[in-house]
Amino acid sequence: MSTAKKEYKRVTVKSLVEMKQHGQKISMLTAYDYSMAKIVDAANVDVILVGDSASNVMAGHETTLPITLDQMIYHATSVVRAAARALVVVDIPFGSYQGDSKEALRSAIRIMKESGGHAVKVEGGSEIQVSIGRILEAGIPVMGHLGLTPQSIYKFGTYTVRAKEEEEADKLKADAKLLEQIGCFAIVLEKIPAKLAKEVAESVNIPVIGIGAGAGVDGQVLVVHDLLGMTHEFNPRFLRRYMNLYDDMSAAIGQYVNDVKSSDFPNESESY
Repeated sequence: MSTAKKEYKRVTVKSLVEMKQHGQKISMLTAYDYSMAKIVDAANVDVILVGDSASNVMAGHETTLPITLDQMIYHATSVVRAAARALVVVDIPFGSYQGDSKEALRSAIRIMKESGGHAVKVEGGSEIQVSIGRILEAGIPVMGHLGLTPQSIYKFGTYTVRAKEEEEADKLKADAKLLEQIGCFAIVLEKIPAKLAKEVAESVNIPVIGIGAGAGVDGQVLVVHDLLGMTHEFNPRFLRRYMNLYDDMSAAIGQYVNDVKSSDFPNESESY
């Protein structure tokens, strides 16, 4: 497999497949607003995920379930305005695609038309096959998501590693091949054994992007607030913090408060 690196002025779903073919790892991060997306895009991240994790990090909910389609479109619209290079993928939120394939299509169309996003992401395999098929038939690119699927957290009852048992691992492998067969352009694998993730990535021709799935996949995704150390209370094994913004921001804001209270801010040079 060639490791020749190709530069992309605009990343597309076709670009990601080419990256896998050339052994070029795919970088993916979340963003939910214009300012953050501008920074992420300028850093040459390949894919920006407007994740339903906005429900947690932006709105403070315990799970991803409460966020609505309208809210996802709002966040996606802000991100699309900032992204000059990255492929923007938007999560279809819980309750907007699972039960009715026609509703799934309506939700995907709204995201694409109203936000300008480039693709959508859904959680699940064979159980949502009809919904995925209907979206794909409309010409909308779909990224799959297997393993730990946060929209199903109340079914799992825990955020622990998935597919450790043979039966669940076999279903995951079958679902990955199904998602490729019906036309998904990529798959996210979340919190599964690294050996299994590597096996899945090698069994399909579409990119497999991991989060807590080891290094044997085609790319990685993290929540940007976790990477930057803004969510200091969240400490899963798979997370590498590249900064500690929680402490830095707390110190800066605390200093501002002290400067205001002591009449140190604004000083003469900061006044008109």
